[in-house]
Amino acid sequence: MGIHRLVLGVAAALAFAGSAVAAECRSDKVDVRGPWGTAQFTVELALNPTDQARGLMFRESLPRMGGMLFVYPRATELGFWMRNTLIPLDMIFADETGTVIKVHAEARPGDETVIRSEGDALSVLEINGGLAERLGIGPGDVIRSPALPQDGAAWPCDETASQG
Repeated sequence: MGIHRLVLGVAAALAFAGSAVAAECRSDKVDVRGPWGTAQFTVELALNPTDQARGLMFRESLPRMGGMLFVYPRATELGFWMRNTLIPLDMIFADETGTVIKVHAEARPGDETVIRSEGDALSVLEINGGLAERLGIGPGDVIRSPALPQDGAAWPCDETASQG
């Protein structure tokens, strides 16, 4: 009986610690949540046309849970290519609520074929190629970051904002 309570106590402490970490929103992080669980990426932000045009070009590597978040002034059909990009990438397109509308897996380095969002997207999260599939990230999942609009967000940084 004593060990059972200890195990429950440790499990409760870990759950609380995990929820405290998950509740934190930082400008250098993007959280992704779906039925498979949650993942957190350390990102660089591409918020202006100059940074967006350069993206992850000329990079020889990307940390395993690293990426770049592109955020645009308004949702529109977006198109990306891989010119001068040296590493394979997954592109996660999200709408104005932060809901994933498309995942393009394993974009090929150097390929100039335009990869379209196939719907109005406000943001794109680029991560290492193949990682979205390994984690289970797909359409309907949600992303959050303080760089994204919080009003109307499917998963706002302040979750009380979406309640009531």
